[in-house]
Amino acid sequence: MKKRDFLKNVSMAALGAPFYGSALANSAEVVAQTPIHKLTTDEDFWLKVREDYKLKPDYINLESGYYNIIPTPTLEALHKNIDKINYEGSYYMRTVQWENKARMTEKLGKLIGTTTKNIIITRNATESLDMVIMGLDWKTGDEAVYALQDYGAMKLMFEQVAKRYGVINKEVSVPNHPKSDEEIVAVYEKAITPNTKLLMVSHMINITGHILPVKKICQMAHEKGVQVLVDGAHCIGHFEFDITDLECDYYGSSLHKWLAVPLGTGLLYVADEHIDTLWPIFAEAKREPGDISRLNHTGTIPVYHDLTIENAIDYYNLLGGAKKEARMRYLQEYWTSKVRNLPGILLNTPKESYRACGIANVGIEGMEPADLAKKLLDDYQIFTVAVKYANVNGCRITPNVFTTTDELDTFVKALKEMAA
Repeated sequence: MKKRDFLKNVSMAALGAPFYGSALANSAEVVAQTPIHKLTTDEDFWLKVREDYKLKPDYINLESGYYNIIPTPTLEALHKNIDKINYEGSYYMRTVQWENKARMTEKLGKLIGTTTKNIIITRNATESLDMVIMGLDWKTGDEAVYALQDYGAMKLMFEQVAKRYGVINKEVSVPNHPKSDEEIVAVYEKAITPNTKLLMVSHMINITGHILPVKKICQMAHEKGVQVLVDGAHCIGHFEFDITDLECDYYGSSLHKWLAVPLGTGLLYVADEHIDTLWPIFAEAKREPGDISRLNHTGTIPVYHDLTIENAIDYYNLLGGAKKEARMRYLQEYWTSKVRNLPGILLNTPKESYRACGIANVGIEGMEPADLAKKLLDDYQIFTVAVKYANVNGCRITPNVFTTTDELDTFVKALKEMAA
């Protein structure tokens, strides 16, 4: 496959000089012709990809999970989009704003295996998921199920719904090292009663990187008449999946994480049968049945961030989702395999490849996670984040495509020294 053929599906907006000048674009033929298993471990190739990022030299960044640094081609596209909208002003906002947003939505739909009729662009996963939790037509005595390991913002919304409407919340705990998918499904199934209305489950638990068997959980819940809301904050752009194959009712994600879209961009998926039943966050005029835009009245927002979704997807597609997923999983297993069975080191992420991808969590026996994070930064110039709740005591480690194995070797050396 030639470079020109490989690039033919990339949008015209991305084909300016900054994109062609990027290290990844210049390596497009290598990407196209190299088998995944070879490209995954080709450190010279990933050093070229690293050239597309402006990285602060003061520390090794192993905290990509909160916010992914945007590659330079996407960042330059954002600057152009800001200039364009500022140049056109209200003319842009009153003429092409909505058709451009529809184009972004269509491209997102193709990325995750759905259509524009089922997704809207939001500001982040919290907004997406909270829109569902607060938007259901709750009655006193209804029940909701979620996990101790779920993200705090959503649990707070469940608590607010409980206070407002008399909803009963049931919290389960997901094992860090399950013996089987059935063990995880059973954890949720035991909490369901005839009054259960909504079950929330993380596609990937944000503090450990644990990928849950979402489809099996959805099938179990649907057999009992329970709707399922999936927190996929860390999934889009991290590993490949088809959202319709999950069989969930709702799915929320943040695009500023692994898809590396500018801050303030997220996604909400709603299955057909629920589009007309959710209450929107902001009131909207009457729409035709099945029109999901009724949920997307947000007022005036920084639309250049939404517009840059297209550029971020083009960059992601240039590398290829399967290749990125393989590299992310390789980086995680590269370092975890070196410390998983060492005394004094605790890994809070499953060993099986299909249960994790790029994210993992590690602790040191007898050391507080905050102290571990501080020592890593102060003594080894490694930046990460401490986690101490929900049966997880350690630091979340989130490398990225710009992370080198040399950097991970430095991290492994630090863990061994601290454990000793």
